[in-house]
Amino acid sequence: MDNATILQNLKKHFALDPQTSKVLVVGIGSTGISVAHFLRKLGFKFAITDSRPSPPLLHEFFEMMPDTPVFTGGFDEPAFKVSTHLVVSPGIALNEKAIIKAIANGTQIVSDIDLFACSDDAPIIGVTGSNGKSTVTTMLGEMAATAGLRVAIGGNLGIPALDLLNQHAQLYVIELSSFQLERTSALKAAAATVLNISADHLDRHSSITDYAQQKQRIFNGDGTMVLNADDPLVAAMHEPDRTALTFSIKKPADFHLAWHGNEEYLMQGTTPLMPLAALPLEGRHNAANALAALALGTAVGLDSQAMCNALRNFKGLEHRMQKVADIRGITWINDSKATNIGACVAALEGYLDKVILIAGGEAKGADMNELKPVVCAKAKSVVLMGKDAPLIEQALAGCVPVYSASNMNEAVKIAASLAKTGDSVLLSPACASLDQFKNYQDRGNKFVKAVMELAR
Repeated sequence: MDNATILQNLKKHFALDPQTSKVLVVGIGSTGISVAHFLRKLGFKFAITDSRPSPPLLHEFFEMMPDTPVFTGGFDEPAFKVSTHLVVSPGIALNEKAIIKAIANGTQIVSDIDLFACSDDAPIIGVTGSNGKSTVTTMLGEMAATAGLRVAIGGNLGIPALDLLNQHAQLYVIELSSFQLERTSALKAAAATVLNISADHLDRHSSITDYAQQKQRIFNGDGTMVLNADDPLVAAMHEPDRTALTFSIKKPADFHLAWHGNEEYLMQGTTPLMPLAALPLEGRHNAANALAALALGTAVGLDSQAMCNALRNFKGLEHRMQKVADIRGITWINDSKATNIGACVAALEGYLDKVILIAGGEAKGADMNELKPVVCAKAKSVVLMGKDAPLIEQALAGCVPVYSASNMNEAVKIAASLAKTGDSVLLSPACASLDQFKNYQDRGNKFVKAVMELAR
């Protein structure tokens, strides 16, 4: 799309005009910097602010845009006061005092996803949910590439959405968090899904109802809705006048599991697509992810054979049910990306035999009592670590043996002492990682390192 058309769209949707608008970008991170590049390219007047005294990317920003006004170490009230528009990065809550005051004074909130949607002329697939969204987004990218399309994937996963515009794609697959969606209004995806809803980010959202409502915003527009028939909160999002496709691993749906001959298959209606055994991923929840990806790909016209070929070759993502090693007959699985209860539940439910679970971290306000039924059914013992380990131990109320560890190395050693030949040890924390680690990747890497030390 040419710059003149983009500017026309921005003016129509948000009254954004390089001649009259004063934009304040809130947050000096990868999203904020992508917004700054976008605004500078189109000739907008803007400044950037961050509450941190020295954001990690500050030096990089100064080198790229030395003439841009920068405010750090708190939100500068005059900068908010003179701004006509705020572009607030998803890591910053909209209930910040300076943001609330600016909105009350008539300043308009715009998201980087809004700017992207006003600048794109190729179909967009939107993917959100509490769990599985990165896996489904990546699956779809590989499906589209296998089908011969020039595809770009990003958003909450990896590359900021605005930076994807440089790839001149024929299809965009965008992973979206609830924080991105709550401040987005212009996105009109050709196909979109809410994969599932479970308690997450309740430290930022007032309730699970509010959280689900923010997720539902991905369905703005008139594109195809792809809905999880196994999740009541998601199934209830169906709009009767919209085209919708359903997926399920428990019952018949547009895309579902069924026995065909002596094998269980991924099905489209009554048509078998590929054997479930040919999907090279751990856990039945990944069958749900594959069915969702097939439904989304079908909605935008991807060839079913190409999609199945991509699934057969899909190796999964690091820290998401990643098989680390088999050591003396014990399988070690890294699911550090399980930063909420729903992800841990899905991982455990994918096992037929009981596992040794390593869990714990920062609960983010979630009710850990929701873990008890599945842990009692699927875990033979639990090793807990991190800030909210006592909350989990209290919630489990003695239904399985619980052991405490002060760090990852200790947790792995305890699990190794409990495991017998044929057992699986699963790191699936059900909690955020920031109490002890830089992020979930750091947590997963330390788990892998500790397991490899065992191997040596």
